[in-house]
Amino acid sequence: MANETGTQVSPPSVPDFDNIFGRNDSPAETPVPEAESVAEALEVEDEEGGEEASAESAEFPKITKRFEEVPHQVFNDPNYYKTVLSNEGNGATRVHGILQKYLNAKDPKDRSVFRQQFITAFWDFLNNLAKKAAGQIPLPKRFLLRFAILHPTFLESGTRDFFSKIVVENELAQPVYYLDEWLKAIGNGAVRPSATDEARVPRTAGSIRIQQLLDKARGKMEGTRGLVKAKDGERIGLEKGLQQRFDIILEHSSVDGLPSISAPYSDGQKKAINEIQDLLKGLLKVDREQVNSLRDYYQSAEDVETLQQKMAEEGGTAQVDTGAVEAEFDTIRQMVKMTIGRQGNHFPVLSSEYFHSAPNDIGFRENVISVLARIESIDPECFVRVYKNRNNRIVPYVILIPSYGDMGLCWEPFDRHNRATSRGRIAIPMYSKSLYTAILIAVADLRWQVAKEKANFYWMEEGLTGNYYQWFQKMKLKGNIKDYFVQDYIIWMTKECEGIQKLDKEIRGIFWRFIPFSQPVKEKLKTRNFVYQELYQRDLNRAMSDGY
Repeated sequence: MANETGTQVSPPSVPDFDNIFGRNDSPAETPVPEAESVAEALEVEDEEGGEEASAESAEFPKITKRFEEVPHQVFNDPNYYKTVLSNEGNGATRVHGILQKYLNAKDPKDRSVFRQQFITAFWDFLNNLAKKAAGQIPLPKRFLLRFAILHPTFLESGTRDFFSKIVVENELAQPVYYLDEWLKAIGNGAVRPSATDEARVPRTAGSIRIQQLLDKARGKMEGTRGLVKAKDGERIGLEKGLQQRFDIILEHSSVDGLPSISAPYSDGQKKAINEIQDLLKGLLKVDREQVNSLRDYYQSAEDVETLQQKMAEEGGTAQVDTGAVEAEFDTIRQMVKMTIGRQGNHFPVLSSEYFHSAPNDIGFRENVISVLARIESIDPECFVRVYKNRNNRIVPYVILIPSYGDMGLCWEPFDRHNRATSRGRIAIPMYSKSLYTAILIAVADLRWQVAKEKANFYWMEEGLTGNYYQWFQKMKLKGNIKDYFVQDYIIWMTKECEGIQKLDKEIRGIFWRFIPFSQPVKEKLKTRNFVYQELYQRDLNRAMSDGY
């Protein structure tokens, strides 16, 4: 069997049905391999929780640990495949039967037919397994959801060793989730289910209305809580500024010839005194706003508690359940299709036959965070949203999809009930040809949707989307405008940031204004070419005229 590069790859050994299930069609329970440290890591709850993200740190953490020093042995367990299929009913039996036919088929046409049958059967099987993800399941089942590893022998030994070293626990406390972690967070209610066109129907009409009010109340509570934190940070900054000015005022040199006498205030000290007056006014203003924000927060928290009680009285539940996990899994399947595209490889299992990603292009958590940090170092406003004249850095939820796709996507720019401080949602394929490009596509999609929602009805006239749309119309281009924007963003982040001029002059000007590079990148570019020097000068002119 040859792979896409022409290299001969030995087909994986075909598991024998009787050896796996015995004489009965129902898989037997299999002891879980001893891997306590891995199991404990997988059971660690995400301490962030919730949808509100106003307490975001200033930047991504530096990756100091990419792999475990001692790899786990789960993929070396001879019962791995048996454990995956155990207690999964007819779905597991069907998957195994079709898989045998697919692997044994010699005729390419038969192989193609069995391949398609296997894809359908596997997704049905995975749907049943996903509903259990919020509870306790054996590690092989969890790693099937996480990495799409159905049978370790489908991978070469070196690849198995690589995956066994990937860090299991989310030690970086970032909102980057493997699929099993994401489904668990949905099932436990730590994260709201992703929005879909078809809303999930609760038990009664009354609970529908209460659930809607509860979602809105939660959104308001999270927004006001974010504002309280922002005002607290603003007050701390003013107080530090006040302390610095007092330190300046209290520093005195002696008068010449009179060493026991302090010199009059210097010009710098007089300036500090004037600034203190402004800072004190600012402190009083922030304090008033803080009082109002706290009042709104306590009121919204009380509303949430009241609605939760009413929800319980209606017989409904304010917490998501296995039904929500099942609905979320349907959404994930749509994400998988979109990351792959029509012409891509939709085979749902990780296999050496199709797996060709370089180590740095595999979308495990540490790699993804490193790429996000790299993108943010070039485009520092990619995760910034403005709320009440304050910039909030809000990193979206990142769902790592175990697929062979090459395109990331933005599923939601933010929660519809909390546009100010809630996280958006992007999906990243784990086994792409270029992880950097896949994530760039997702970030571009996020940027476009956030800008469009911000402009609302005027998205064709104002801001980033308005200026881009007017250029698009002027050039008489056809097709999806967002697709053009995504491709231009990729060029902006890979070529233009290095001083390689590839974009239309007008687009370069729009991006420079609305998707500005970081200051170090700007400083570098202004020395490269007159084009960037002119754009840099425009920044200075706008700053001087206060019209930026």
